Amino acid sequence: MSAEAKLLELGIHLPEAPKPVAAYVPFVRSGDLVFTSGQICMENGQLKFKGKVGRDLPPEEGYQAARLCAINTLAVLKAAVGTLDRVLQIVKVTVFVNSAAGFTAQPAVANGASEFYTQVFGDAGRHARSAVGVSDLPLDTAVEVEVVARVAQ
Repeated sequence: MSAEAKLLELGIHLPEAPKPVAAYVPFVRSGDLVFTSGQICMENGQLKFKGKVGRDLPPEEGYQAARLCAINTLAVLKAAVGTLDRVLQIVKVTVFVNSAAGFTAQPAVANGASEFYTQVFGDAGRHARSAVGVSDLPLDTAVEVEVVARVAQ
């Protein structure tokens, strides 16, 4: 099943790729690789998950926040290449978790993005990953995700 068909089966309609809020571009393509800028927990123009995971939000909500960020990265990938069916492999995912002091379950939060990519792309969604706890993120978002994907030329 194609990635586009899988999204429809999951009931997910990708938003328009978010516009940059500072001096950067949403993606850069270099050969067969697309690097997305970090995407946050925006849904319908609103920040959906705000605050520190482990204090303001439980890890389960952090997981959902990472999944939403992953959806937003797919919107950027689609803008970069026209259709997600051109994505050959999710290569690398970096997940930043706005973490409360002492919170160490960043990998469990990051699984919200990782499991989503595998759900959409199958084995092509399996990737290398970093899950990083940080003290603050833009707009006090709970999670930020960036991705590197290999795409058809």
